[in-house]
Amino acid sequence: MTARQLVLGSMSRYRAELLRRLGVTFEMRAPGTIENVIAGETPVDRAMRLASAKAADAGAEYPDALVIGSDQVAELDGTLLDKPGSSERAHAQLSACSGHAVHFHTALCLLDTRTGRPYTHIDLTRVHFRTLQAAEITRYIEREQPLDCAGSFKCEGLGISLFERIENSDPTALVGLPLIALARLLRNAGVDAP
Repeated sequence: MTARQLVLGSMSRYRAELLRRLGVTFEMRAPGTIENVIAGETPVDRAMRLASAKAADAGAEYPDALVIGSDQVAELDGTLLDKPGSSERAHAQLSACSGHAVHFHTALCLLDTRTGRPYTHIDLTRVHFRTLQAAEITRYIEREQPLDCAGSFKCEGLGISLFERIENSDPTALVGLPLIALARLLRNAGVDAP
């Protein structure tokens, strides 16, 4: 098959680093999607809606491309954990997560702009936090500055020390782009991966 243009509908350095692991050539495009909350929407539905919207928004100017949209929604006992944006909010989130399991729903949409066909996948990761002391949380936030990460941690960095265990089928999903599923979706769309 002729090589298709591949577009990552994200400006996230984390997602770009992951996508590079597949050895594919791609460009990045900011989707401009408004990440609003809809009352009564489940975390799974929100993640998939936003991943699909990001793919569609980023792919609007590409008539013949495969566009990747991904979104992650974290929840603790039914409460959404957004990106904290401040050290105070990160501390509050990590304090609430201490000793509990947080569910991360990572949605993936690979949109074929030629046909309009979306290839989708949702991944569930359960992160079991150990009991954290306030001083540990403060040190962690100061060292890693996880203010742009849902759940207030970076599992690919020092954040791994906050956990008892992680349960999932794809370790890259927790970082924000499930590569096992993406490789499968690319193959389904006719792209050689690897």
